[in-house]
Amino acid sequence: MGTAYVLPLALRRKLKKPLGTLIRGSFEETVKKFKQIVDEEKPPIIISVGDTVSKNLVENRISLKLMIIDNRVMRKDIAPVPLNAEVEKHVKNPSGTITFEALKAIKESLEADQRTKIVIDGEEDLLALCAILYAPENSFVVYGQPHEGMVVVKATKQKKEEVARILKAMEVAKG
Repeated sequence: MGTAYVLPLALRRKLKKPLGTLIRGSFEETVKKFKQIVDEEKPPIIISVGDTVSKNLVENRISLKLMIIDNRVMRKDIAPVPLNAEVEKHVKNPSGTITFEALKAIKESLEADQRTKIVIDGEEDLLALCAILYAPENSFVVYGQPHEGMVVVKATKQKKEEVARILKAMEVAKG
C-alpha cells in the first residue's frame, strides 16, 4: 500500500479551516447556493469528498464525476450511501494519511471517462487535497464543513500550488 503523506500535528489546525468558499447553512440552503455557483461558473467537473455531501449533491441532481466516501459520518460508521457510479474502487487510506493507492485511484478516476465512486477503508478527509491537485483546472471539489455547511474549492492554478505546498509539508516518501 505505502504511505505517501502523513498529516503532522502542526498542519492539523490549518487544515480545519476551509480551503475554499464556505457556504453556510442547512443543506437545502447550501445546495441552492451551490447550484447557482455551478450555473454561473460551469466547472468542467465536480468532485465530492465525504458521504453526506456526496449523498446530498446526488439527491439534488448535481452531476458528480468522482465521489470519495468512507461510509462514515462524523467518525461514526453509517450504512453505505447508495451512489450510482459506472466504476467503484475500494482503497485503503488510514486516518491522517494519504496512501499511494488512494492517490493512484483518484488520478486514474479523473483521467477516465466514467463516473467513479471511491470507497475508502479508513478516512477520506485528506483526499480532498489530492482531488484539488489532480482535478482539471477550474473544476470544483466539494466537501462538508462539520456543523457549518459545505466548502467549494475551485481548482485554480493558485489553489493547486497552495495544495502542493501543503502536501510537501506532509511528504514522507517518494513514489
